[in-house]
Amino acid sequence: MTETTPLAELSAAGVSIWLDDLSRARITSGGLKKLIADKNVVGVTTNPTIFAGALSKGEAYTEQVALLAAAGTSVHDAVFEITTDDVAAASDLFRPVYDRTNGLDGRVSIEVEPTLAHDAAGTITAARQLWAKVDRPNALIKIPATIEGLEAITETIAAGISVNVTLIFSLERHRQVINAYLTGLEKARAAGIDISSIHSVASFFVSRVDTEIDKRLEAVGTAEALALKSKAGVANARLAYQVYEQAFDSERAKVLLAAGGNKQRPLWASTGVKDPSLPDTLYVTELVAPEVVNTMPEKTLDATFDHGVIAGDTITGNYDDANAVLDALAAQGIAYDDVTQVLEAEGVSKFIVSWNELLDTVTAALAAGQAPVSR
Repeated sequence: MTETTPLAELSAAGVSIWLDDLSRARITSGGLKKLIADKNVVGVTTNPTIFAGALSKGEAYTEQVALLAAAGTSVHDAVFEITTDDVAAASDLFRPVYDRTNGLDGRVSIEVEPTLAHDAAGTITAARQLWAKVDRPNALIKIPATIEGLEAITETIAAGISVNVTLIFSLERHRQVINAYLTGLEKARAAGIDISSIHSVASFFVSRVDTEIDKRLEAVGTAEALALKSKAGVANARLAYQVYEQAFDSERAKVLLAAGGNKQRPLWASTGVKDPSLPDTLYVTELVAPEVVNTMPEKTLDATFDHGVIAGDTITGNYDDANAVLDALAAQGIAYDDVTQVLEAEGVSKFIVSWNELLDTVTAALAAGQAPVSR
């Protein structure tokens, strides 16, 4: 890895850089391996939207889809086979990173079917099936942080399965997610499972918070309201890091850490800038601290590599300012709890839409006995 790039500086500051994208073409072309070598990428996240996009450009899937079609495979089973094969192959690419970092990085995430977001039992079953099928120690199973998801997180962790908790928007839900993780570790430990092998990240979404709150600030329309635009996402994430620090400094967490348990690191998700008037590296450079993950779309990764300015820790000295931002938003009538509830519901809904697009694409491909074509 080059030592003088902004991405190298970001890594040195304690941020694990993951790519928020995966496709078979990335794996087979050597493109993903090159990102590992040249751009400090040490993990990958996927979601239904990413797989829907990959399958809609399906030249790389021709052979497998033809075999699945010939075998009369159902569409759900075909999606399961295709996506888990990609995640297993990517996990193998990242295995040296996993070994070098003692399991901290080198991780590849795959999400349970989003239609299960409010079905705890279904999510637990799906998580176990995905874990068994991928069969790689460096996989992470993504479970949404819905109320029902909390139980699934605990039981999946308790079974010794590593988890990426996704769609976290509020500080209170972040606390509940950490509690679910710690409860899972306690249950795993009581069952005699080696808890040092269990890892987890808590994916806290950033840009979507700004998008929703900025829309509401524009509706208020006053100078005071407009002055707060594009400040909420960073402030909220910084306070999520404070929640993380406090939770893992508790006596409860210390007992588990002393027994070999791992911290559940915060992961900054939704870090692509949506507003073109903002710096395109905003959600990278303003969220630097030790022990975090930043998963980036390739556009953000490239922007950071090209011109990101990494100025060390930009989180832990800014808690007072972050609280002041949230207080100022409340004073403008912005209802934080409503914002985060709306975003959670939208997040689940968007993934279900993408899941259905993925099913439609694969259904058509199986019917034709060939790989999907761009629509």
